[in-house]
Amino acid sequence: MDSFFCAPRVVSLAAVLCLASLPLLHGQKADQTGTVLTGQAAFTDYSQESPGVVRKLTVADLPAPYATKGVDNGAQMVPRPDGAWPKTLPGFKVEQYYTGLDQPRLIRTAPNGDLFVALSYQNKVMVFRGVDANGKPKEVSTFADNLSQPFGIAFYPSGPDPKWVYIGNTDSVVRFPYKNGDLKATGPAEKLVDLPGGGRLRGGGHWTRDIVFSQDGKRMFVSVGSHSNVDDPDTHTAEFHRADVLEFTPEGKFIKIYAYGIRNCVGEAINPITGQLWCSTNERDMLGDNLVPDYITHIQEGGFYGWPWFYMGGNWDPRLQGKHPELKDKVITPDVLLQPHFASLEMTFYEGDQFPAEYKGDAFAAEHGSWNKAKRAGYEVIRVPMHDGQAFGEYEDFLTGFTTPDGKVWGRPVGVTVANDGSLFVTDDGSGSIWHISYTGR
Repeated sequence: MDSFFCAPRVVSLAAVLCLASLPLLHGQKADQTGTVLTGQAAFTDYSQESPGVVRKLTVADLPAPYATKGVDNGAQMVPRPDGAWPKTLPGFKVEQYYTGLDQPRLIRTAPNGDLFVALSYQNKVMVFRGVDANGKPKEVSTFADNLSQPFGIAFYPSGPDPKWVYIGNTDSVVRFPYKNGDLKATGPAEKLVDLPGGGRLRGGGHWTRDIVFSQDGKRMFVSVGSHSNVDDPDTHTAEFHRADVLEFTPEGKFIKIYAYGIRNCVGEAINPITGQLWCSTNERDMLGDNLVPDYITHIQEGGFYGWPWFYMGGNWDPRLQGKHPELKDKVITPDVLLQPHFASLEMTFYEGDQFPAEYKGDAFAAEHGSWNKAKRAGYEVIRVPMHDGQAFGEYEDFLTGFTTPDGKVWGRPVGVTVANDGSLFVTDDGSGSIWHISYTGR
């Protein structure tokens, strides 16, 4: 086990990476009028979300801080009403693969096709195998329990024959020996490294820890969210080595802070075309309904993404106005600005062959839903169109319908993964379900 808490924070001189504005392409869908919603029309709430609608937010669209008052408007959860079902685009079918789970969270596909699901509040990871004639799993098993709010799941090495399953506990990274087809861990957990924080149940702020490996297998990236909404790390020691992506060796040796100023990178993924690390990120609250956008972005090595002093480029957070002016010009603006307070969680890149060809290389992300907004938004899965491994700022509503017309919520997407047959599986901790989305072409 390697300890890293004495390592210094390194401030990089990484330059801002700017993508040129690209035209509508790559089979991208627009809204029913044939346009991409931009400007103030791009802001939304649950009542305006509909499969196929495309939006593009830019920094120029953002209001001033406190244009509206920050509110606490958490979802009123209700059982799934009779007839309520997730909605998606024509040609796709949505089935309920499994239900009755206690808040299923991140989901990942093993090389052999098994689905590994983190039951974070049950401190266990479960496995779901196959699809029977009724659309249900053929086998269900608990792979490991007695964990510590597990979230991230990764198989190592990549390829068809992994030897380990890595689990991101809230306070550590552990791994279990693994061979294809294991439904239960065949050996004890091996702790590789301690992580900062102690989880929400221990007053530790953002508690999810995701794990991915670089394409060459030499780097392990672990995301650690902030302890707070906007506490200054200069004066709050609880923020040390948080709001970061940390780099380790696969054996758990700390290498460096890979990128920083990322308030809560809940979901990590490696872009299959560019090999870059990407993050699905929750930004800060209480600056108003439409500030600050959550985002999905590539993560630049050594890059600074603003938290807590700045947001969306060199915009100072008024609560920390004037702090660290030397960092103002180093803030990287994210690739895709999402709705503020969306609560963007797990993301994945689509590498399957079942969906139409234009989906190849695109990203999907689960939007858990807002609480800090007068009229809630989120509670959906979005698609981020990509071209040659780069996003161009737009996203599309893909799977909606988890809210009632009067604004109550029965489902909250958390995780999303691509099955070996090219279909999509989505975890929903509101209804305790796993949803299966396949393309039928009809």
